[in-house]
Amino acid sequence: MRIGELSRETGVAVPTIKYYVREGLLPAGRLTSPNQASYDDSHVRRLRLIRGLMDVGGLSVSAVREVLAAVDSPDESVHKVLGAAQFAITAPPAVTPDGMEEARSRVTELIHRRGWRVELENPAVEALAVALATFRGIGHGEFEEILDDYADACEGVAAADLAWVGRNAEVDGMVESVVVGTVLGDTVLMAMRRMAHVDASARRYEEGQGEGGAPPMTRHTGHKARRDG
Repeated sequence: MRIGELSRETGVAVPTIKYYVREGLLPAGRLTSPNQASYDDSHVRRLRLIRGLMDVGGLSVSAVREVLAAVDSPDESVHKVLGAAQFAITAPPAVTPDGMEEARSRVTELIHRRGWRVELENPAVEALAVALATFRGIGHGEFEEILDDYADACEGVAAADLAWVGRNAEVDGMVESVVVGTVLGDTVLMAMRRMAHVDASARRYEEGQGEGGAPPMTRHTGHKARRDG
């Protein structure tokens, strides 16, 4: 297909496609003449991947470039690709709150207690330490008491993630699944956690729920949001 057809197929504007090619995110098309190039289904798939990483995953162009480099390295082990993807998508903390030394010690203790094979240089380690230091700074340090409950849940999520990845027998497809699952899976997990919060709150605190078990306030808020939107 020509670039105009690729644009119509994916909904990505022609200038944006050309920009992705210049930035090395999208392979150039096969030249059919000095001024024309041909594209195929692999370009359609890559464009949709790029848009998913940006629009849903919230990644910058530079982060997408690093993630795609991992996707395009099928000779690497899946474990190494997962690590590369995490380093690419985990932004450095915007702030360094007080109490970081103690918070880092708590995270290190958690890793050792759980027997997790995680290097302390992993950016997620620092991200967790920043969160714990912030909890302490605003007077909610007791949150650390439920860290192992969070760890139990996250181990289950991680096992489900990698079981899904393992369904793809092709190495390059498995690598792509790891990266996509890491980026978009964060969005899925956040959304489902918030829905579970609403459900758990309704079951624990609400009395006299309406038909179907959803608190009337929740239903009203949803309706109002739809009207306002």
